[in-house]
Order: sequence, then structure tokens, then C-alpha cells
Amino acid sequence: MALDPLELARRIVEVIADKKGEDVLLLDIRDVSILADYFVIGSSTSERQAKAIIEDIKQEMKRTFEVRPLHIEGEPATGWVLMDYGGVVVHLFAPDVRAYYDLEGLWRDGRIVVRLL
Repeated sequence: MALDPLELARRIVEVIADKKGEDVLLLDIRDVSILADYFVIGSSTSERQAKAIIEDIKQEMKRTFEVRPLHIEGEPATGWVLMDYGGVVVHLFAPDVRAYYDLEGLWRDGRIVVRLL
């Protein structure tokens, strides 16, 4: 059975929320991009928290869905980590870096599926 990208994305949102990530957004970009089906965007308040969130996402996706990220770009120390799961791309930011890049504004034509403030 094929992996449902929405199910994967929703579980990633839950993992980020469980680790006290902030302003978590699940954005459906299927109608506006061929890059992925969904973006999950979240913020972490510290490098340590970002590392914990990233590690938990990797472990939970492997355990639950038997998938690993195709690629990981960036480091918690830089304020931005991208995790590519094919149909789902995760962006974890420090708040100031998130505001600077404004992915929500860039992808405003996407449909918000979930927003946890």
C-alpha cells in the first residue's frame, strides 16, 4: 500500500507539537507546485529543541511509516532545517529566520490544512 503524504504530514505536525514546536503549519501546495504535495512549517525556540524535533521526526517516520528522509539540508545552528520526504517537505525554523524567509507569504496560494499556534 502506498504511503499517503497527508497522513505522513499530519503525523509530522503531531511530532512537532508534542515537542512544543511553535506556530506549526500544514500547507497543501498540490495546486501551486510540483515540488511536493505538502509543506510542514514550524518554529523552534532553541537549537537544542530543533535537534530534538528533527530526531523525533526521523525516528517516528521510520517507526510508523518505514520511511527515512530523502534529504536533510541545513543545521539547527543556522536556524533552518529542511527535511525532504518526497511528497512532504518539512521546514523547521528559528522564529527570526522564519520571519525573514516568509514561506507562508511565498506559498500563500497554498491551502492551509492545519495551523497550530
